[in-house]
Amino acid sequence: MSESNQVLKQRRQKADELAEMGVTLYGNAFKPTHRIGELLPLAEAITTDTAPNTHPVKVAGRILGLRKFGKASFLHLQDESGRIQVYVQRDAVSPEAYNVFKKFDIGDIVGFSGYLFKTKTDELTVHATTVAHITKSLRPLPEKFHGLTDVETRYRQRYVDLIVNPEVRDTFRKRVEIIRMVRDFLVNRGFMEVETPMMQPIAGGATAKPFKTHHNALGMDLYLRIAPELYLKRLLVGGFERVFEINRNFRNEGLSTRHNPEFTMLEFYQAFATYHDLMDLTEEMISWIAAEVTGSMVITYDGQEVDLSPPWTRYTIDQALTEVAGIAPEVLADPEQVLALARAKGIELQPQAGPGKAKTELFELLVEEKLINPTFVTEYPTEVSPLARRNEQNPEVTDRFELFITGREIANAFSELNDPVDQHQRFAKQIAERGDDDEIFPELDEDYVRALEYGMPPAAGEGIGIDRLVMLLTDSPSIRDVILFPHLRPEKK
Repeated sequence: MSESNQVLKQRRQKADELAEMGVTLYGNAFKPTHRIGELLPLAEAITTDTAPNTHPVKVAGRILGLRKFGKASFLHLQDESGRIQVYVQRDAVSPEAYNVFKKFDIGDIVGFSGYLFKTKTDELTVHATTVAHITKSLRPLPEKFHGLTDVETRYRQRYVDLIVNPEVRDTFRKRVEIIRMVRDFLVNRGFMEVETPMMQPIAGGATAKPFKTHHNALGMDLYLRIAPELYLKRLLVGGFERVFEINRNFRNEGLSTRHNPEFTMLEFYQAFATYHDLMDLTEEMISWIAAEVTGSMVITYDGQEVDLSPPWTRYTIDQALTEVAGIAPEVLADPEQVLALARAKGIELQPQAGPGKAKTELFELLVEEKLINPTFVTEYPTEVSPLARRNEQNPEVTDRFELFITGREIANAFSELNDPVDQHQRFAKQIAERGDDDEIFPELDEDYVRALEYGMPPAAGEGIGIDRLVMLLTDSPSIRDVILFPHLRPEKK
């Protein structure tokens, strides 16, 4: 019998023995009076001379450490709010309770009544006077309870990861706070939070491979959304001038440290605004959240120092290619030279691709990963921006920006295209350029064009990857570190 199976057998045997003693293995009668985190601040008020029963308590949690010394034992008890030591002395509890206590294992969820005191080593401790078994743990926690060492096991068994790794719990608490601050920031500026369909008849709003499903009652195919954009802009048509949504998008594409098939996005839209307004708003929002979460405008990510202090660098895509990648301006001004350079760099371009596509591919290859401090990159080619407004001075580019921090795209935004004729033409061109790729399911969204025909006010909109923002502000190397239950390949049997 393997060691792990032997431990499981021993634990099940203890569970049977507790049941024979009349102990409920999965009870729900114990009601704590305090959370452990509420007790920890009392440490300064209690000394080794504090009289017994001065601070009566009743606490519950999971045993994370257990040391038995004959007639007395020390254990560490953890609940969501913190961890505290408990002292169980045989003569301080009833014989029946002590017999139950002797069957306790690390990982069990238990409860104690008693009072607070300080040990000789000055550690705040609960002196137990009653003992309660609440939930039996049939599986042991990881060896020595210092956390899981196998990364995939941590992601697959997140419930264990959260038990034994306090820094993981802290990351997800910060994630909740970051989302709350994003919401508060926008609401305080007059934005209204809305919800739009997760299942859509047309996979629109971005270029990506969707997940496809079928609705039996309607007799139609539906797609898990790749973006909420087109529905949010319909709300601008309807008269809601500042809207946002924080929710899931789904893309049927590869897994990596930056990509998960379902991920959380913030999208927001503001009527009578331009992409310049959103650059200012984004700079203000992220720098404020960073200061609140980390206590500084200067953070460390993957060993690199990142300065989030405004103002942030702003380049056009041509300027970035020149100043960061060293490509001469005269090359960028010549469509044939741009296409030739891209191919010389090993970039595969479709026959119909123009210089705009070549520039964006060159940017991704030569510039993107070098943008460590926050950098707005503007004036993306119209060719690769089917939903963005053309620049009035140069129709070959759009009023669009992407924000990069630590070499990763954090946000994408633009002044919105609200000309229905232009939009229809760009949709048609986008579909034609997809060629025979039947996995993307190209279809022109006629209803969205119809909505624009009723008139959408001039507006700007933006999407921010919440997962990537949380990665940045918690110094997490992988998107799986900030998603509670990331997608993984099937577990090997």
